[in-house]
Amino acid sequence: MNDIESNPLTAVCLDQYVTGDYTPGAPLWKQLAWFFVGDFLVQTRCLPASSFKLRVLRLFGAKIGRGVRIKPGVQVKFPWRLVIGDHCWIGENAWIDNVAPVTISDHVCISQGVYLCTGNHDWSDPAFQLRLGAITLESGCWVAAKAVVGPGVSVGPGAILTLGSVTAQSLQPMTVYAGNPAQPIKTRKLRDI
Repeated sequence: MNDIESNPLTAVCLDQYVTGDYTPGAPLWKQLAWFFVGDFLVQTRCLPASSFKLRVLRLFGAKIGRGVRIKPGVQVKFPWRLVIGDHCWIGENAWIDNVAPVTISDHVCISQGVYLCTGNHDWSDPAFQLRLGAITLESGCWVAAKAVVGPGVSVGPGAILTLGSVTAQSLQPMTVYAGNPAQPIKTRKLRDI
């Protein structure tokens, strides 16, 4: 008799946890080098210059465009699964938890404390199987401070996810979303310059 049969209140058997066909996507030496050296150099507040952090990320396989700014405290799980376009900003303490690919298009702003989460678990499975979903942030979108973007989400061109909002669903272009779960509140209109 397993734990679930003996105790109906037990939701999962973590001793049966499976990752399916998931792999970290890089050889062990690269994972260890990132964990012990690269990650520290990107997160450190002692070296605030973006150019150095970008070189480190590229060295570990990230594809990064021109004019990208990365603030101190930014955490990237696996740089080899990260693509960043031109002229993007990534704010302090943003966490790109990319066990699946994250693609950030041109002119995207990711504010302070944003969490991009590409992995979740199947809560209906007693083995709590890992479920992955790539995240895409389209050109000109803004993910505001302390917002959370879940697995498999695409944030449309020019869309805004406001302060502290949470989305597990894709966001339409040029639309402002707020809340948990995030709901559309208005169309984004840009002023003429």
